Amino acid sequence: QVQLVESGGGLVQAGGSLRLSCAVSGRTVSSYVMGWFRQAPGKEREFGAAINRSGGSTRYADSVKGRFTISRDNAKNTVYLQMNSLRPEDTAVYYCAASRGLLGIGADGYAYWGQGTQVTVSS
Repeated sequence: QVQLVESGGGLVQAGGSLRLSCAVSGRTVSSYVMGWFRQAPGKEREFGAAINRSGGSTRYADSVKGRFTISRDNAKNTVYLQMNSLRPEDTAVYYCAASRGLLGIGADGYAYWGQGTQVTVSS
């Protein structure tokens, strides 16, 4: 059973940066496509970014493209989300997720989820 634990969330001013980490245990992270999703209050969970097993391919939601960067360190069993130029609309709980499938953007394709970390961007 794979377990995911996110960290790195917090309160930041608009224009600032945060780096989220997702520590994977139970199975080697290289077995999975990894993704970051987010859910704002009163809204559905939405896709943010995903990275394939080797780290050679990525996908981003249009809302974060050019500002967020997903990466992974398979040796450390960790996935990262570097978030720059943060905006108040980026405020949400951010979830790390693991998929045994292809590099997809749908939440249904991800079988394993972390507990989430809160990111709050003040204006």
